[in-house]
Amino acid sequence: MAGGVAGGGNATSDTYAGARNWLLLPSWLVLGILVLAPVSMMLVYSFLTKEFRGGVIWEFSLGAYDQFFCSRGLFGDEPCQIEWTYILIFWRSIWQAGAATLLSLVIGLPTAYYIATRPAHVRPLWVFLITIPYWVNLLIRTVSMKFLLRDQGPLNDGLLAIGLISEPIGIVNTNFAVQLGLFYSYLPFMVLPIYASIERYNFALSEAAADLYAGKWTIFRRIVLPTVKPGIIAGCILVFVPSLGSFLAPDLLGGAKNFMIGSLIEEQFKGNAGNWPFGAAASMILLTMVLIILLLFARQQSRADRAGG
Repeated sequence: MAGGVAGGGNATSDTYAGARNWLLLPSWLVLGILVLAPVSMMLVYSFLTKEFRGGVIWEFSLGAYDQFFCSRGLFGDEPCQIEWTYILIFWRSIWQAGAATLLSLVIGLPTAYYIATRPAHVRPLWVFLITIPYWVNLLIRTVSMKFLLRDQGPLNDGLLAIGLISEPIGIVNTNFAVQLGLFYSYLPFMVLPIYASIERYNFALSEAAADLYAGKWTIFRRIVLPTVKPGIIAGCILVFVPSLGSFLAPDLLGGAKNFMIGSLIEEQFKGNAGNWPFGAAASMILLTMVLIILLLFARQQSRADRAGG
């Protein structure tokens, strides 16, 4: 037996070194066709010129990005002034996605902790119950949420029946409705990564801390939370990123007053009257923002790992 394997289980040679590239080829093809190619096309289209009757003209320019950031008056011949309309839509999207992520964390963390502390034979049942909503299409779930929240929906009817309210509460077409829709859509993305982290947690550490007279809050803050932090970060990313680009919840639950960046992009690609270069530019700006957020998270996690090491 080779010395490297017999000594510590670390092989000194890679049996599949020659075939590694061939084994990875299917993955690279999938990434290239389904990820890299569409993003590259979107990048190219963002630098093209809109044709008056729809479509694009293959003349490269920065007009789409200029339209996003600058207001040049009715005829487009005035000096550049900041176009706050689209910037505010971006800010609203960040705020809505952040609120949905926070709400998912507040509900998801104790839910994941509860599931992870159940007997081993019942945990799969709880995980199964968490994932049941994903058996139904997102559109159907969002429409169902609108039906539940509308003025004549089951929620208002129930509150009226028990006398908690005297008239229906207008929830649909509000920021709160959008946040509820995003929360309902992506809550499992928060629960499952945190559950996976807590399930691997050694609860003997909490018992040892309790024996040393540490309070429950101290144990959670100083021992449990740092241990499950990777799961919390993963859950926040998995909820925040799709919420940022969501358009179903804003369109169906928020109305025109709660326009988000996903809705803005969707509108640009509808029919022949859409502005494809502007939609592509908005998509690239959103993609850049998401990449910056992910890089910041990765950098923070790298620093934390070095500090812990």
